[in-house]
Amino acid sequence: IFPPNSGNKEITWMMLEAGAETDVVNSVGRTAAQMAAFVGQHDCVTVINNFFSRERLDYYTKPQGLDKEPKLPVKLAGPLHKIITTTNMHPVKIVLLVKENPLLAEVEALQKCYRVLDLICEKCMKQKDMNEVLAMKMHYISCIFQKCITFLKEREDKLDGFIKSLLKGRDKDGFPVYQEKLIRESIRKFPYCEATLLQQLVRSIAPVEI
Repeated sequence: IFPPNSGNKEITWMMLEAGAETDVVNSVGRTAAQMAAFVGQHDCVTVINNFFSRERLDYYTKPQGLDKEPKLPVKLAGPLHKIITTTNMHPVKIVLLVKENPLLAEVEALQKCYRVLDLICEKCMKQKDMNEVLAMKMHYISCIFQKCITFLKEREDKLDGFIKSLLKGRDKDGFPVYQEKLIRESIRKFPYCEATLLQQLVRSIAPVEI
């Protein structure tokens, strides 16, 4: 366990990358994230809850069980990990990260990546210490990857077309309707209806008209 109480995000991140355990509890039974939340260091809570080690991702680059091939080619692990660990969840940012890497910006590569993200999402929800935040994040990125695939297959302007669609505002007030609908759709498709986080999001968003 490590001390998040100082509120230093960089040190928290460094300790996580060095292998600090996030599920160990202290003498009063609290994890690092719970202690950070208790003392109001919410930036540190965000860093801890968003962290996903490269080692955990590399698990999918090796054949498991009866599989002859790994679910994730080794060459995709680095680019995918960069997206997984970003704290900027704006859909345009994610699409730009895909677009800047030629290995990732292909239909077959994105298909493999989103399937791995779905597996990670499932594992986050079914593990002993459920991590709804990380599960929702993986699901959300998976949904954006699937939409990237649609644009790569169907549009001549490909990912540039996706970015334009996300940024385009409606005539009367400039509100990005397509972006809003994409985010709402990803929330609606989250497969674990019992999740507290999902219910909170639905309660917040449902009464608000686009």
